[in-house]
Amino acid sequence: MYSSLRLASKFLKYYVTAGNGKGHGIHSPFVFNFVQNVLNDKRQHECYDKIESLRKDLRQDQSFIEVEDFGAGSAVMRHKQRKVSAIAASSLKNKKFAGLLFRIVKYYQPETIVELGTSLGTTTSYLACANPTSTIFTMEGSKAIAQIARKNFERLSISNIDLVEGDFGKSLPGILQKLEKVNLVFFDGNHRREATLEYLELCLTRSADSSIFIFDDIHWSEDMENAWEEIKSHSSVTLTIDLFFIGLVFFNPDFKVKQHFVIRF
Repeated sequence: MYSSLRLASKFLKYYVTAGNGKGHGIHSPFVFNFVQNVLNDKRQHECYDKIESLRKDLRQDQSFIEVEDFGAGSAVMRHKQRKVSAIAASSLKNKKFAGLLFRIVKYYQPETIVELGTSLGTTTSYLACANPTSTIFTMEGSKAIAQIARKNFERLSISNIDLVEGDFGKSLPGILQKLEKVNLVFFDGNHRREATLEYLELCLTRSADSSIFIFDDIHWSEDMENAWEEIKSHSSVTLTIDLFFIGLVFFNPDFKVKQHFVIRF
């Protein structure tokens, strides 16, 4: 993981050099449409307030839970006592990016969504509320965190989420075997190059031309930046959008030439 100073320096460079986020100068009709109708959609939705109220409560929860760590920096499973408030402060996508994920689902209406990394369930809830007719298959490595997420889904009266506990490498193949195709995948929760590329290949076995893959923290570390470069160059990938904290990947064969965009957000 990069230091805070190194990450800030990288973000500053991104912010200065990225496209202005207004759509000017973007020659791809698809990307221009995405910028205008998804990225810059400022409308608020009813579920936002409910989920953000939940986030506020989680950030004030001083109770401790024992967390199994399967992610980056963990060569073997480790057990740690952590405050729920600390997890809420460090591991949840903020409202800005959770809202963007909501708008992506709202606009493109994926029927089947896979999320690798439930955490406490706030981002999962944004995904689920954006299209109540979709089915969200979400995975969480920690049993204690998964239990809290389930309670949060009940609190929000969300019923289109199927939460699977356990290591992603073991859970993901079983989920994919049940599905004919996956319309959207959000890759979060294991920020290692090898694991990220492994999950990419698994999900590609169920992808369609209209599928959208979203990768979290693509500039989080040198390892993840290397993974992002390999994702961009993958033969199945036709278009990518780098928003610094997340990367969007598209597979539409109508994009005749590979295109990569870096857009300010």
